[in-house]
Amino acid sequence: MRISGIRCVEYVGALPADRPFWDQRLRRPVDLYPEYADRGPEQLVRRDDGTLEVRQLFLHVDTDEGITGTTAVLSSDQAHLLRTTLRNTVVGLDPLAGARVWDIAYRSMIHGRAGAGMLALSALDCALWDIRGQHFGVPAHVLLGGPTRDAAPAYASTLGDSLEPDAVAARTKELRALGFRGLKWFPRWGPNDGRAGVRKVVELVETVRAAGGDDLEIMLDAWNSWDIPFTVAVARETEHLRLRWIEEPLLPDDTAGLAALRDLVAGRTQLAGGEHEYTHWGVARLLRHAPLDLYQADPHWGGGISEMNRIGALISAAGRQFIPHGQSLQCNAALTFSASPGLIPELEYLLRLGPLYQHFLADPIRPVDGVVHAPTTPGLGMRLNEEAIHDVREL
Repeated sequence: MRISGIRCVEYVGALPADRPFWDQRLRRPVDLYPEYADRGPEQLVRRDDGTLEVRQLFLHVDTDEGITGTTAVLSSDQAHLLRTTLRNTVVGLDPLAGARVWDIAYRSMIHGRAGAGMLALSALDCALWDIRGQHFGVPAHVLLGGPTRDAAPAYASTLGDSLEPDAVAARTKELRALGFRGLKWFPRWGPNDGRAGVRKVVELVETVRAAGGDDLEIMLDAWNSWDIPFTVAVARETEHLRLRWIEEPLLPDDTAGLAALRDLVAGRTQLAGGEHEYTHWGVARLLRHAPLDLYQADPHWGGGISEMNRIGALISAAGRQFIPHGQSLQCNAALTFSASPGLIPELEYLLRLGPLYQHFLADPIRPVDGVVHAPTTPGLGMRLNEEAIHDVREL
């Protein structure tokens, strides 16, 4: 079998909605500056018929045996690199020889070993796992060594939900009723909000704890936009509320700060992160210089499924745990159901982006009673739902 072509295709569809897609946005590193902090969420475009427009780029890797591997939801930067540098490099290679394809692609983009270049390679690698699973007629997690279990719990990421206390309490109760045992929230407050910001974060956790009960796992995602004093204050003042972890409190390159912070919050809560790190070399540096409690590398960003396997081995050897970032449920399911539950105990489910990223898929992965079951479709289960596609444009 040979790779015969690479296509980047834009699919357009519609999402019925009687309200904007986002109630709130996450805090961003640039919110340190007030003129950026005041900006609201970037909403999906509302069409003339009242629906919201869904417009997504997909990667399709074709083979000379008629099997096509697919990766969903690319950026325009990824698509450009895939259609130029990577297409010229990998067409003609054997898609079953994954380690060779990855190594050739990586070496061909020495200036793309991080950022958009690595995101493009990640998309290619994931599509090749889809090809391999289809070729052998089994789900990707079987090729990776699974299944290690039939089902795994999922925690709910509330990105985009309102942070008003009444709305938080109602949403928490709703998600508990759906079977979720862990909720992750995204505070909008940070260092430039001072003591009042710390108090707002504490009030958020208090509200979730009161509405969700004593056995609910509560996590916070700061998305690289806090600093050491703010994070220590939040950890100290939420200790009695048993916060499970604080995620990405500092900028990804601040390994010295993360190392110091882990000592400062030890015993109060865990530190999680790593979703913005690239390749097993990057995670190895993080493990060496700023060991976290939990790592969250992303197969769509950090090197693909192949690289996540190597990253998982490093994390396991360091005695830590790994919950891949929730960009792709298909890739994360492949990794989760081929790994020991001791290494990957659960999946992340983004309540709004999960369904949106799977809008054009015929076999979306959805938690039932807070649990995701092992996929049964060959490859990654990337078959398209033709009824959801209103328009198609190949780049």
